[in-house]
Amino acid sequence: MFSKLSINLAVRYMSSQQQKLQQTAHKVTSQQVFDRENKYGAHNYHPLPVALTRGQGVFVWDVEGKRYFDFLSAYSAVNQGHCHPKIVNTLTEQAKKLTLTSRAFFSDVLGEYGEFITRLFKYDKVLPMNTGVEGGETACKIARTWAYMKKKVPDNQAKILFAENNFWGRTLAAISASTDRTSYGNFGPFMPGFEIIKYNNTEALEKALKDPNVCAFMVEPIQGEAGVVVPDAGYLKKVRELCTKYNVLWIADEVQTGLARTGRMLAVDHEDVKPDILILGKALSGGVYPVSAVLADDTVMECILPGRHGSTYGGNPLGCKVAITALQILLDEGLAQNAEKMGNLLRSELNTLPKDVVSVVRGKGLLNAIVINKKFDAWDICLKLRDNGLLAKPTHGDIIRFAPPLIITEEQTRECAGIIKKTILNA
Repeated sequence: MFSKLSINLAVRYMSSQQQKLQQTAHKVTSQQVFDRENKYGAHNYHPLPVALTRGQGVFVWDVEGKRYFDFLSAYSAVNQGHCHPKIVNTLTEQAKKLTLTSRAFFSDVLGEYGEFITRLFKYDKVLPMNTGVEGGETACKIARTWAYMKKKVPDNQAKILFAENNFWGRTLAAISASTDRTSYGNFGPFMPGFEIIKYNNTEALEKALKDPNVCAFMVEPIQGEAGVVVPDAGYLKKVRELCTKYNVLWIADEVQTGLARTGRMLAVDHEDVKPDILILGKALSGGVYPVSAVLADDTVMECILPGRHGSTYGGNPLGCKVAITALQILLDEGLAQNAEKMGNLLRSELNTLPKDVVSVVRGKGLLNAIVINKKFDAWDICLKLRDNGLLAKPTHGDIIRFAPPLIITEEQTRECAGIIKKTILNA
């Protein structure tokens, strides 16, 4: 006869063994992750072959347990670092109370968020949305209705200018402003009233602004997806001056460049200028929830009337609470200052690479890129960087972008610079 104690021990042992078997059964390999996603998911991305399962701070881990430095930061969405405990805590606490009301009703959080973000960026009003591209669409709608209500542009004649090589998303409106064939090919017809001018060229801008039907100029202060293209000093000041002169709204797309990424809270702060419309996204939630925002003063924002624009999830209590915490972390942890310091260090290290291998190192803060000599393959280099414990992604064939979370330390920056240099020199 078995004693009750031995039976209990046996039950516990069997239970623990079952748990181990279940854990083993549920564990997947990287290749299984790749195969399953390729089978069931649309092939609208070409991801680097690494299967991630966990993130914390500047690190991510794959399903086999290998750790990597994240040098893409989800395209600058995780400026505060992966799974920042304060943001996760805010998310879970608010999720227990109220997640969504839609804008059919007031919530006790939207006004709190509105007051916080408008005071921080010195605008009268915020229009909350969910994604960066929705922010861009919203800004274009605001600019057009302002054109008809305030500038008195004839009906359906308003024009918006965009810079060549821009990128603000993949909706039909966004690709209508694109000059990249991979974005707009086979998706026409396109949005009317969009015109393209040269980036970093104020003469071309002024010529286009002389058209009285132009109502807005939308531009990235630094072109991220184009390969971290930094304009000449004084360009943004001249943009502000010309848009004011010709009564045209300046829309700053700071979805990627904003929120401490370039060493200032906003990239436009480098030249101490204020756009008429500001678009924020990505790191506005620290990467844990889709949140975007469009900010403007009353003379512009009050052109949007009830029923003319909206979103079921835009301004939801969960997103609002998360955004407040995400912004507060940027301030409390001095992440703009750290981005500037670590960015200077990273560029200084990368500039020691031979020019016949890396022809250009450019960027501001922790938004940086290198241009690889075309005799080398940037994708190949990114695969080798992965093998050496650092994740980055090429853009436009010969450019590799480096944008780690802004919490990165000096020791980690030096270690990562060493990985990058060793990988490239051995390519």
